[in-house]
Amino acid sequence: MSKKTILFVCEMNTCRSQMAEGWAHYLYPDKINAFSAGIRTGPLDPLAVKVMKEAGVDISGHETHEVKDFMKKDIDCVITVCNTAAQKCPSFAAEVNVICQSFDNPPELTKNLNNEDEKLAVYRRVRDEIRLFVEGLPEKITSKIIG
Repeated sequence: MSKKTILFVCEMNTCRSQMAEGWAHYLYPDKINAFSAGIRTGPLDPLAVKVMKEAGVDISGHETHEVKDFMKKDIDCVITVCNTAAQKCPSFAAEVNVICQSFDNPPELTKNLNNEDEKLAVYRRVRDEIRLFVEGLPEKITSKIIG
C-alpha cells in the first residue's frame, strides 16, 4: 500500500480527532500521512494530551485546524470521528473516500465530574477505542479506495 493521506474530522478538533491523528502517526508512520481538523476549532484538550502521553504518544505539539483549510489539499480519505462532523463536514472531491466512525465525546461525558481520575477513565476508554479503530485502518482504507 502506498502512503495514504487521511484527514480525521471532529466537531472541534480538540480531542478525538487529535487522538486519532496521534495514533495514526504512532502506529503507521510509513503508511499513513495523518492530519486532523474540526468543523470549528477550540484549544487542544489537556486531558486528551495527558492520556495519549500515558500511552506513549505525544500530541502536545498539535495545533487545531478547521476542515475548510483542507478542502483544496490532496486527501485520500476523510474519517469523521463524531456524528456532528459526519453531518456537517463539507463535501470533498468525489474521489475522496469518507468513513464515518463515531466515538463518545470525553469532554461532554465528563463535564459534570469533579474527580480527575473519573474523567481520565473516560478519556482512556475513548483513547483505547480510537486506537483499535486506527489499528485497522490500512485494511479499511485499501478496501475503500480499491473496492
